[in-house]
Amino acid sequence: MISIHPAVDSGFKKGSDDFTGGTLECLCQSHKVVVKIESQTAHNHVCGCTQCWKPQGALFAQLAVAPRAKVSVIANEDKLEIVNASATIQRHACKECGAHMFGRIENTEHAFFGLDFVHTELSAQQGWSAPTFAAFVSSVIESGTPPERMAEVRARLTELGLPTYDCLSPALMDAISTHIARKKGVLR
Repeated sequence: MISIHPAVDSGFKKGSDDFTGGTLECLCQSHKVVVKIESQTAHNHVCGCTQCWKPQGALFAQLAVAPRAKVSVIANEDKLEIVNASATIQRHACKECGAHMFGRIENTEHAFFGLDFVHTELSAQQGWSAPTFAAFVSSVIESGTPPERMAEVRARLTELGLPTYDCLSPALMDAISTHIARKKGVLR
């Protein structure tokens, strides 16, 4: 059986409608980076791209978004560094353990500006939104998955109830196109 990610391999619980947030902690044994999220997350998914942080042995990352204004570092911010300053998503990772704590888009013109990408598997709290799809599935080939195993990967994702896309989900792709159309004046 293909292992997708420890947070989904054994199934996952539906998020709680009244969940109001919690904290994420890096993987260090002490002096952990702690990020506070004061809201529920949205668009939780597993991602096969080569930029997202994956825990040891995971084929996919798992991440969701939260409003930027609701995400703050509350402990050991000095341990954070941006992984790739030229990337669209500025991934803030712990310099010691390597865990990505949040990703932020600084480009005010980007469709997802104002949303931070977070890894809720770094939280001890229960109730975060559940993953609903798999994004950039074919990209796992770029990180070493043999192409002949892709049917097995997609079958496992389907078994877990995660529709597979080689981009983002249709709702997120619609949001990007709507943003572009409004900027061009095609839509109001």
